Amino acid sequence: MATQVWGICGASGSGKSTFALALMARLGAEHVSVVSFDSYYLDLSHMTPEERALVNFDHPDSLDIPLLCAHLDALHAGQAVDAPVYDFAVHNRTAVVQRIEPRPIVVIEGILVLATEEVRSRLDYTVFLDVPDEICLHRRLERDVRDRGRAEEDVRRRYAETVRPMFERHAAHRAPGCDRVIRFGEDRVEVMEELATWIGIS
Repeated sequence: MATQVWGICGASGSGKSTFALALMARLGAEHVSVVSFDSYYLDLSHMTPEERALVNFDHPDSLDIPLLCAHLDALHAGQAVDAPVYDFAVHNRTAVVQRIEPRPIVVIEGILVLATEEVRSRLDYTVFLDVPDEICLHRRLERDVRDRGRAEEDVRRRYAETVRPMFERHAAHRAPGCDRVIRFGEDRVEVMEELATWIGIS
């Protein structure tokens, strides 16, 4: 089959990365490559750690959209790319890159996947994960405190001030136009089987 680019969108904590990896596991790694939009935050090496901590990372302007689009185009054309690797603890890219191989399905997942026309125009199929706000916040708190060394009060403040408002402003309204909206509580196994059948992979 020709390469398709799929976009998986949803709020922070909605389970986008988990869903993308589950999809790859169900369809087979030989059929799916996963790209994280979070890897494409702009390189802020020219800024101090204190300055980087003040950046609104929940706005589309914080992302290197031209680089992401170039990589999606290359993958669509059958060419491997070296995606950036981002360190959330210091708010900056690392010197490491991750090799992404072209596959029949290239999945790009992220909160702001649907926020810009440049990315949306490259998507052949879109999935939106509709998860209640309180569950998203709980998941974000657990992850950021456990994995990123953040203080709980800082996570709550950032979520209220920028994370959720930017999602509502730039992405949430795109849900009705998506090819598949997955509601919280839907059986994910059944959803995977539905998508596998639709793609034609048994």
